[in-house]
Amino acid sequence: MENIPVEIQQILLAALLGALIGAEREYRNKSAGFRTVTLITVGSAILTILSQRLGGTANGDRIASNIVQGIGFLGAGTIFKDENRVNGLTTAATIWVAAAIGIAVGDQAYWLAAGGTLLVLTVLYAMVRLERRLDSLNRIRDYKLVTTYRNETLLHYEQLFESFGLTHTRGQQSKVGNEMVGHWVLAGPDQQHKKLIEALLSDKELKEFDF
Repeated sequence: MENIPVEIQQILLAALLGALIGAEREYRNKSAGFRTVTLITVGSAILTILSQRLGGTANGDRIASNIVQGIGFLGAGTIFKDENRVNGLTTAATIWVAAAIGIAVGDQAYWLAAGGTLLVLTVLYAMVRLERRLDSLNRIRDYKLVTTYRNETLLHYEQLFESFGLTHTRGQQSKVGNEMVGHWVLAGPDQQHKKLIEALLSDKELKEFDF
């Protein structure tokens, strides 16, 4: 390594750290995976090195700030809305942190870059189970019920939701002939959702339901 220029060593280190983070995103089949995250850390490191050469330490922060702004546009492209959830926020945040790690390597703050990479990997790998556990405690689902219309039909099903400890928000309701089509957003533990589904399956008045 002694004969390898320092700048090349920095780029290789940036590529290694980016690859470690990108491998996790690739494993989970995310839009920004192995190659993307690696290129982000390498590109950020190169731009930081060039900023120090061209502008010196006095103006080095300008290119770093421009890197952050450019990465913001890239991260925004990974965010999309699906039904009632916004997906891609974790990937966008990972891209942003990967750029910061590349900047740290380019500025020769190696311990900062290594520590940041370790923390990112801990969050991405070790906290998945915790996140799933928290989601299972308050799962949000959309329910669509189609049933024969009778007086207080809405109240009947909302009382059923409450009996299972699920909070509900009434959505669009419509009546077609003798049928009522109702939409609700329910929130609560997975087990309570399961019990509600079992109750709906045994409801002879219910003609159709989606969740």
